[in-house]
Amino acid sequence: MEPLSKTHSSIEVAAPRRLASLAREYYELTKPRVVSLIIFTAVVGMFLSTPGALPLSGLLLGTLGIALAAGSAAAINQILDQHFDRGMLRTSRRPLPTGTLTTPEALLFALIIGVVSMVILVLWVNMLTAVLTFLSLIGYSIIYTVYLKHATPQNIVIGGAAGAAPPVLGWTAITGHVAPDALLLFLIIFLWTPPHFWSLALYREKEYAKVGIPMLPVTHGRAFTQLQILLYTVLLVAVTIMPFATHMSGWLYFLGAAILNAGFLYYAVRLYRNYSDELARKTFRYSINYLALLFALLLIDHYRVYIHEALQSALY
Repeated sequence: MEPLSKTHSSIEVAAPRRLASLAREYYELTKPRVVSLIIFTAVVGMFLSTPGALPLSGLLLGTLGIALAAGSAAAINQILDQHFDRGMLRTSRRPLPTGTLTTPEALLFALIIGVVSMVILVLWVNMLTAVLTFLSLIGYSIIYTVYLKHATPQNIVIGGAAGAAPPVLGWTAITGHVAPDALLLFLIIFLWTPPHFWSLALYREKEYAKVGIPMLPVTHGRAFTQLQILLYTVLLVAVTIMPFATHMSGWLYFLGAAILNAGFLYYAVRLYRNYSDELARKTFRYSINYLALLFALLLIDHYRVYIHEALQSALY
């Protein structure tokens, strides 16, 4: 018989491990890789909204509120989509399909962080940001997930409006109003979403067909989807020049964006002319890096004067 002290010690070790494992599952429920890009674009929107330093409370509380709302939307999306997630290799290892979390547990978690996000935004940020964040949450987790995703092959185009909102949310968190430059940031992400997601849908076409989700490659075929990716990429290139044309950004951004756009066009043209699953994967991965780097360029260019002055002070 095992000594009582040894058994008690094993329980003490197992409990923290179980808690850590459970925390990881809840963390995965928020789609951290997706949400991290959402948070980054929201934070860039905050910095671009003002020429000077940001109020620390607005930066921290605004980021926290937007992040929690995005995590809540992602969790609700997984709750409503769990039946379809079980049938797709890409999503079958999520917490709900694997049974590591139950639906009531996931729903309670989603509601708690969703309510906390709204409380933070209403009480300590501003009402406009709270309202726009709530509309984005509903737009993605309910309108897109429940209706658009299963109703039309243009689901990702229409539903992309919710995913394009974070820079606007970041902007309003600091300024309390929506400006034309904020809408330009929205437009960039809105046009980026179709070529980004359709490149994924191309090499996951059979999985979407299996679960009955009418993604564009399933309903209109691969060739049509490849053409749409190319056309949307051309539109995206045109729109990403607008921050320079409207004097929102300078030459540093323009030159960097030109290089990034050349890369995206390279992948889109190759994908259109000579399709392969591997090339679609590369296009999808490039699109993620593209958006992150594009917004990083916007941020660096915005503060280029301050950076230049800081470098001069350091050198002299």
